[in-house]
Amino acid sequence: MNKGRPSTIVRRAGLLVPLILSLSACPLGPNYRRPEVSAPAVYRDQSSPAPQASLADLPWWDLFKDETLKGLVETSLTSNYDLAAAVARVEQARQVQAQAMAQYFPAINYLSITSYGHNQFISSPSSNMPGAQGFLLGIVAATWEADVWGRIRRTNEAARAPYLATEEARRGVMLTLASDVSQAYFELLGLRLQLEIARETTQTYTATLQLFRERSQGGLGNALQTSRAASDLAMAAASIPDLERLAALKENQISILIGKNPGPIETKLKLLEETVPLEVPAGLPSALLERRPDVLSAEQRLRAANAQIGVAMAAYFPQIGLTTFFGKLSTPLSILSSGMTNAWSIGVSVAGPIFQAGAIRAQNRQAVAAWQEARAEYEQTALNAFRDVSDALIAREKFDTARFERTRAVLFAQEAVDLSLMRYTYGLSSYNEVLEAQQRLFPAQLALAESEINRRVVIVQLYKALGGGWNLPDVQWTAANSAVGIRTP
Repeated sequence: MNKGRPSTIVRRAGLLVPLILSLSACPLGPNYRRPEVSAPAVYRDQSSPAPQASLADLPWWDLFKDETLKGLVETSLTSNYDLAAAVARVEQARQVQAQAMAQYFPAINYLSITSYGHNQFISSPSSNMPGAQGFLLGIVAATWEADVWGRIRRTNEAARAPYLATEEARRGVMLTLASDVSQAYFELLGLRLQLEIARETTQTYTATLQLFRERSQGGLGNALQTSRAASDLAMAAASIPDLERLAALKENQISILIGKNPGPIETKLKLLEETVPLEVPAGLPSALLERRPDVLSAEQRLRAANAQIGVAMAAYFPQIGLTTFFGKLSTPLSILSSGMTNAWSIGVSVAGPIFQAGAIRAQNRQAVAAWQEARAEYEQTALNAFRDVSDALIAREKFDTARFERTRAVLFAQEAVDLSLMRYTYGLSSYNEVLEAQQRLFPAQLALAESEINRRVVIVQLYKALGGGWNLPDVQWTAANSAVGIRTP
């Protein structure tokens, strides 16, 4: 401890800081390099070269021209609780990064102590009272670590990467949310279409049963025909409450997605009135790694693991820093004589390990193993991304084929009903032919409605698989040119 003025401290500290900084070298540990992922030239079943344009380049509101759907998605992006939690996780990661950044700067603290006591056995030479002891102390201390081995830099890299990972995860939640709302919406419209079919079929079967009962009462029919007609009516009627239940559950799902209590969902368009994009280009597979939020988030976690190797390696080496303080010191005698005395100190600190029983080596091996885990997860996430796109493309092709055949099945079934009614009217056949034709028409209509649902849902799934909206800023995620922000808790 020395006596002097603060200017002396600053002058001598100015000489020590360049000396310490001159010791800085390249940070320890490997610099990050993205692992090579073998991306296919084209997706499966794509014979022609993949176009650079992608469905993912479109904003989500351009996929389907439905204002009701657009409003539901916008509401979910401002009111969904899962998204609010994702926003909170981003803020947590941002503050962790801020804590890591603070290590670049000196830490300044203060300390004040007032002490006085009496010891009857030992007198104090600094006090005019026998046995009296005491002092006053007030100091401001500063400590600063020189990032000689790059520990602080790697620590900041390891903190920044998780922050960016949570940002990508948040965008992933937004994309998933928009996709889930859209898919549930089309499934709801599909259930309402099937309900309409079931109710119309029930009316047809009711008229048929009434006809058989009248014929039976007139002696022209038989009990077998009446029983079969009643059975068909009961089966069709039983499908109505099932479809109503599924539609109500789908409404509840949408309500929760938009952050509201379960309740009815009002719609304007019917399923068959919804337009479907004719062209759905998938783009280049290699571009997928730059667009999928889950892939980008996994890469940031790999960056963090890579930086942690450098942090672990730096533990082998000493931490070199600068410590200094300036303050006032007094004893009971100095207070009476000359008042407070200036006190200051400045020096270089070096602290490092000598014997840790293999703990540092184990930490390094753990960091390397964590990096290997993160790399495997990144590569697996990339493969899953390619698979998701391929699955969606195959599903779209097969759904279109099935829809074409089911459309033909409905046309032929309806034609069979019309012909059987005509034959029955002219007395060329029994009403059993009409019953059989009607029995084929109802399930064919339900199956075609399912194909219409799949035709739209698969577009949503492909958009999500491609990382749709990857080029949209946050302000545009809520609507075209809208300034509605993501809600924070």
